Amino acid sequence: MNKGLKFRIYPNKEQSVMIQKTFGCSRFVYNQGLSLRVSEYKSGNSVGYKETNAMLSSLKKSEEYSWLKEVDSIALQQSLRDLDKAYKNFFAKRAGFPKFKSKHNHNKSYRTQNVGGNIAVAGNYIKLPKLGYVKARISMPVNGKINNATIEQAPSGKYFCVLNVDVSDVFYLNGGCMIGLDVGIKTFYTDSNNFSLQNPKNLARYEKKLIKEQRRLSKRVKGSVNWNRQRIKVARIHEKITDQRNDFLHKESTKLVKENQIICIEDLNVKGMVRNHKLAKTISDVSWSKFFDMLEYKAYFYGTEIIKVPRFYPSSQTCNCCGYQNPNIKKLSIREWACPACGTYHDRDGNAAKNILQKGLSLRKAV
Repeated sequence: MNKGLKFRIYPNKEQSVMIQKTFGCSRFVYNQGLSLRVSEYKSGNSVGYKETNAMLSSLKKSEEYSWLKEVDSIALQQSLRDLDKAYKNFFAKRAGFPKFKSKHNHNKSYRTQNVGGNIAVAGNYIKLPKLGYVKARISMPVNGKINNATIEQAPSGKYFCVLNVDVSDVFYLNGGCMIGLDVGIKTFYTDSNNFSLQNPKNLARYEKKLIKEQRRLSKRVKGSVNWNRQRIKVARIHEKITDQRNDFLHKESTKLVKENQIICIEDLNVKGMVRNHKLAKTISDVSWSKFFDMLEYKAYFYGTEIIKVPRFYPSSQTCNCCGYQNPNIKKLSIREWACPACGTYHDRDGNAAKNILQKGLSLRKAV
């Protein structure tokens, strides 16, 4: 299978200049190709990758655009392949129409292919086309054939290299348990064993600092040196929040798939839930969608089964002991309730997690 390995790289001044040139040239070629395809489409002609690649060759031959020869030629061709893929996704109704790339976008990247071993890992260095050996922090072994490399620059100014590597599948054993999960805002999740994990609230912890730095940024002259320095400060706070959130999600998702054979979760409509302006920021910060995605792809390696319970199943309103559905438990403010039928006292989230597990197992049997 293909696996993406991301490493931070530390290019020197010459390498940084070459990377920035490649970013600019890739963006220019992409925009030129998009402009050609749009104009030809309006004229009733069909243009594909072959025609845009011929356009790139003619641009390189002209004196006006001879600077395109300075950078990695494969990266420029890959930019046109990405454009062709974007067009195909649009006509297949998988994405919107391709947009022109702006130089003011601080998320920059380009991709290049491994041809004749021009991409390799040697010690604490990564060999890249036109750059040579770039110092890197190799945090994990690279065992397999390297297909391509994507060079990225984050808004904070840090450089990264993502290697696409062919690796053999490695499978692990899980703990063999079964569990139901009810996710929330105050508690990140409550399981069917009555264990509750608190929400780390990464954004809330840095919100005051973020507001302070964003106010300073708003007072700077846009485009000035001081504005750019302040922009990087704000970007680094956002980056820290994202890194801490991802670290938490990875640790918890890995722990769950290691311990359990079956994990039952709700099929939540997160996109619809964030339309509630009172809860949108909190729901976005807790990242349920990313957490469920991590559970699903990690479950493959541990042989864990993920079962999704229908989103309209009344897990919070149903008594897990007798099955009585209480229509009065609709408000989120009601955290505990007693069943009118059997008298069992319920914690809202713990009861919902037990119901999610029961419903998930019944769906599994029905298949």
